[in-house]
Amino acid sequence: MKLLHDLTLTELKQEAESWGQKMPRYRAEQIYKWLYDYASFDEMTNQPTEIREMLKQNFVDRPVSIEKELISKDGTRKYLFALSDGTVVEGVLMSYKYGNTICISTQAGCRMGCAFCATGIDGLARNLTAGEMLSEVLAVNHHLKGTKADRKITNIVLMGCGEPLDNYDNVVKFIRLISAKEGFNLSQRNISLSTCGLADKIKALADENLGITLTISLHASTDEQRKKIMKVARAYSLKELFFAIKYYFEKTHRRIVFEYILLDINTDPADAERLNKLCKGLSYHFNLIPINTTPNSEETNPALKPPTKQKASQFWEELKKQGISATTRRTLGSDIAGACGQLRRSKIKQS
Repeated sequence: MKLLHDLTLTELKQEAESWGQKMPRYRAEQIYKWLYDYASFDEMTNQPTEIREMLKQNFVDRPVSIEKELISKDGTRKYLFALSDGTVVEGVLMSYKYGNTICISTQAGCRMGCAFCATGIDGLARNLTAGEMLSEVLAVNHHLKGTKADRKITNIVLMGCGEPLDNYDNVVKFIRLISAKEGFNLSQRNISLSTCGLADKIKALADENLGITLTISLHASTDEQRKKIMKVARAYSLKELFFAIKYYFEKTHRRIVFEYILLDINTDPADAERLNKLCKGLSYHFNLIPINTTPNSEETNPALKPPTKQKASQFWEELKKQGISATTRRTLGSDIAGACGQLRRSKIKQS
C-alpha cells in the first residue's frame, strides 16, 4: 500500500485527480493538513465516509508507530519505531532550552560497516522512504502532546540508523517535504545531515541548493587510520573527501561540522596538525566524541582503544594551539542505550 506522506501537496493533488468524482481536488489540501497532524483516516472528520474508506483500502495512514519509548534521567527520549511492514529503526529526542531536537533514521540498518557503530553489524535491511522519515518526526511530535516535552520539534538531525547519502533521493525529498511551507515548515537551517563521507554524493548535495548543515564523520587525520575503522575510506581517500567538502562549502557557504571520535590512534599532536591542514579554507567546527564501544568492540578491533585521559587532554591543547574550533559533545541517554543501533539490535535478537 502506498504512503500519502511520501507526496508533496502538488503530488497529492495529482493523485487525487486519478480518483475521479470520489475526490474533488480541494479535498487534497484538507487531507494534507490531516497528514501533518498525524491523524488516522478515521480521524479526518471533514472527509465523507466513502473517501475515508477509499483511503483506508489503498493507503497507509500512519507509516510509523512508536513501539517502545525509553526516557533517560537527563530527559533524553529513545524511540524504537515500527514501520508498516514490521521493520524497526531508532530515533532520539533531545530537549534543550531552545526546543526539541530529534535524531531520525534514514535506513533500516546500514552497509557502511563503521567499526564503532552498532547499526551496521547486521547490514542493510532496506532504505526508508521520504514519507517514513517524515513520519518519524510526526509520530514523535504527536506522541509528545500533553507531556512535559510538549513542544514542536525545532531541529532535525539525520544521524540515526543508516547512511543518509546512501539513500540520496529519498533523503533529499524528505528535506524538501519537512521544510515545505504548506507542511511542517521547518527551516532547512535547522536540519543537519551526517555522512561518513560519500564524496560523490556530497558534491551532488551541494548542487541541490539546500540550506542544511553538513556533518562529516571524520574520525581520522590519515587514510591509514581511517581504513582501520571505516570501510568507506577504502572507496574515498581524504583527498577526495575534502575536495568534495570544499566544493560543498564554496557552493553553500555553510559551516562544516566534523565528528571526531577520540581514539588512541588519532589523538597525537601530529593529528591536530594534519587536521588543521586538511581544513584550511573552510569555516568549520569539530565535535569531539568519547568512544562509545559496542560489546567486545576493542577485542574485535584494537583501533577502537580509547586514549588515556592525559593523552586526550594533550590532544585538546594541541587543537587549541592549531586554532581549531572544537568542543566535546555532551553524552546524552547513556542509561537508555542511547548509542545508535543498540535498541534496534536488541529488538532484532528477540525476534
